[in-house]
Amino acid sequence: MSLFKRLEGVFFNPRPTFENVAEKPVWVDMLVLLLVALIAYSFIVAPYMQTDNSRLMKENEARLKQRFGEERYQTMIQPPTQARKIVQSLVIVPAFFVIALLIQALVLLIIGRFVSTEGNYKQVFASLVHAGGVNIFLGNAVRLILVLTKKSVMQTSTSLALLFPRLEVTSTAYVALAQVDFFQLWMFGILAYGLSAVFKVDLKKSLVVSYVFWLLKAVVNFGIGMWGISFLR
Repeated sequence: MSLFKRLEGVFFNPRPTFENVAEKPVWVDMLVLLLVALIAYSFIVAPYMQTDNSRLMKENEARLKQRFGEERYQTMIQPPTQARKIVQSLVIVPAFFVIALLIQALVLLIIGRFVSTEGNYKQVFASLVHAGGVNIFLGNAVRLILVLTKKSVMQTSTSLALLFPRLEVTSTAYVALAQVDFFQLWMFGILAYGLSAVFKVDLKKSLVVSYVFWLLKAVVNFGIGMWGISFLR
């Protein structure tokens, strides 16, 4: 199955598409496409993210100075150099994404072992890469429109937080609601077709595996988010 057919199938005909991926777990071409889209998104939103970060640090100037000291605070508020921006978008963001995918595939395989002895890591990884198209292509496209409209990254969301526009982005409630992202939910629902084909189990069991992993991922991300905003409290 060609890359275009697989990409189209993820959105419109997932069952046979993921059965094909499980049978022949190709993933390099799709991963390259995801990385190109991710890098492009990172480049475009970088100026808005920098503006958001600067505003957030200035709003919490007293706390940050008390925690880190005047000298380090002044270093923190300095705008990044062009070289740093390029490294961030071309190296750090894609590297972090690939490492996250590798770890997630391993955790999914471990969870899958509770329901089946079938399947291997390469099949799970290939399925995860293909399912990622939902979040990276469609999800980021919607997020990009929102960012360009609001001129802000932090003030935009495709999660339950979208329904509560008055919530502060540094509040516990916002961090919790932000984990329930609509495109992430769609992605892990689609991934269930791949896990069903990989582990050779029915769709109900693969949905359980997929969403148990999503829940674990949400808890971890919530913890990281709370740790991040703890510096502003």
